[in-house]
Amino acid sequence: MIGRIKGTIIEKSLPYLLIDASGTGYEIQTSLITFSQLPAEGSVAVLYTHLSVREDAHLLYGFHSKSERELFRELIKISGVGPKLALSILSVLNEKTLVMCVQEQNVSMLTRIPGVGKKTAARLLVEMEGRLKNLNHLNDADTNFSLTNTVADSNQQAITDAVNALISLGYKQPDASRAVNKIKDKTTLASDQLIRQALQAMV
Repeated sequence: MIGRIKGTIIEKSLPYLLIDASGTGYEIQTSLITFSQLPAEGSVAVLYTHLSVREDAHLLYGFHSKSERELFRELIKISGVGPKLALSILSVLNEKTLVMCVQEQNVSMLTRIPGVGKKTAARLLVEMEGRLKNLNHLNDADTNFSLTNTVADSNQQAITDAVNALISLGYKQPDASRAVNKIKDKTTLASDQLIRQALQAMV
């Protein structure tokens, strides 16, 4: 099992990145929250990883913290929640917000996430309530890379990137555009900041 990778980021293309670790290029898929915290191409990053072995592919998923990876692993154990949906959930809700959602049994918060219906949300809340007791790192702040995105002279590209990121998560284009355009000071924020604020408003 590949549990941790440290290497140079060669390519970034949401939600994938390519990391060169000792001459081997690893293609890794991440949540939007992890992706938004990645440094620029050419920088070194450390990710906790989960390897999913299927008949047709070996897929590697990367996370900024052990707690995010643990939640991912618990989510994919739930019937109806595969890796893609688990990443979508973790792209919208960070670890603490997801824990709070489970503790409060907040179905409406989960059903606002693309791909999560009422039945899946209800099942997830029931099963995750018991699983959370066994997780020991939910409050860890073991982030291994810092945010290095910079605001360009023209912020239109950042706005476009933010809208496209929301669409990739399953939100409709009008909803994504509306959420980003409502953000105060959107012309001065980096794309990752726009994405976070838009997600908070949409959830």
